[in-house]
Amino acid sequence: MRKIITGAFVSLDGVMQAPGGPDEDPVGGFKYGGWVAPYFDAAMGKAVGEMFARPFDLLLGRKTYDIFAAHWPYVAGDDPIGPLFDRITKYVATRNPDFKLSWQNSRVLGADVVGALRTLKSGEGPDLLTQGSTDFLQTLFRNDLVDEINVFFFPVVLGKGKKLFGDGAFAGALKLVGSKVSGSGVTINKYVRDGDVVTGSFEFEQPTAAELERRRNLS
Repeated sequence: MRKIITGAFVSLDGVMQAPGGPDEDPVGGFKYGGWVAPYFDAAMGKAVGEMFARPFDLLLGRKTYDIFAAHWPYVAGDDPIGPLFDRITKYVATRNPDFKLSWQNSRVLGADVVGALRTLKSGEGPDLLTQGSTDFLQTLFRNDLVDEINVFFFPVVLGKGKKLFGDGAFAGALKLVGSKVSGSGVTINKYVRDGDVVTGSFEFEQPTAAELERRRNLS
């Protein structure tokens, strides 16, 4: 059984868009591309390396695939990530049936992306790791396909942009199983699924007249 693991660089207000550079994804007038770079230190590099240390295949949306395919095959041979990404399988979600794959070891998931992912998850092989792919992540979250989330929270508020979670994400509890803080103030958290949402209450056992009136006013 394979797991789908999300890796995400996220601002404090939940934005994931264009972490790597100003020309990465300016869609919607986003003007802060490259917001991750000033915070990337040795601790960050080590945490990213740990995420890539276990066997994995990449699971990418088409736009992130295009970004990666235009960059990683062209880095120097001594780069620790480029040769690794070249070697492993890249599964790509795209709505374009005629999309041409330019990067070696890449495969299109096909028209039924959710069905393809369920088949992959039930089979043998390394875990499936997402990178970026904000639009595609919404499909994963809506269909309750994500098993683990690695979130790097950066101490910056971006105000607008594509977000990690949109409307319609799965409802469920998460358990924090690892947490670190880099010298630049990035908190690096690993969460795994932990059952259903559990609720409680701080209300009085017998609501006050003011509370009953408040509830009536809500409707």
